[in-house]
Amino acid sequence: MILIRPVKPDDAVALSRIALSAKAHWGYPERWMEIWTSQLTFTGEYFKENESWIAEVSGSPIAFYTLQEKNGIAWLENLWVLPEYMGKGIGKRLFVHAVEISRQRGFTKLRLESDPNAAVFYEKMGMSKN
Repeated sequence: MILIRPVKPDDAVALSRIALSAKAHWGYPERWMEIWTSQLTFTGEYFKENESWIAEVSGSPIAFYTLQEKNGIAWLENLWVLPEYMGKGIGKRLFVHAVEISRQRGFTKLRLESDPNAAVFYEKMGMSKN
């Protein structure tokens, strides 16, 4: 069973591991991964300042996302899924969760910037390029 709950600051190490593992899954060169490591390493402070949600299976983190507000628009940030859970509906569950939370917060638009390898996923979720 998948549990979706708010991220706690002490989840930061596990969630950094998920983000780095998910990014590396796409076969990027090691040099690029080294450059991105600082961007994909999260601190407890980041999660104190940014609303974030985690998906767990049997108490183990498998995916997460962050929801931010920028100029009155909801932004989906850092939706990452462990590679062994990709293609199993976890990303979709988190995406739908983010849409629901955005609506509850009164947002009428949701935006994101996608890794090129995730663009097809977001298009399947109904996102459009513009």
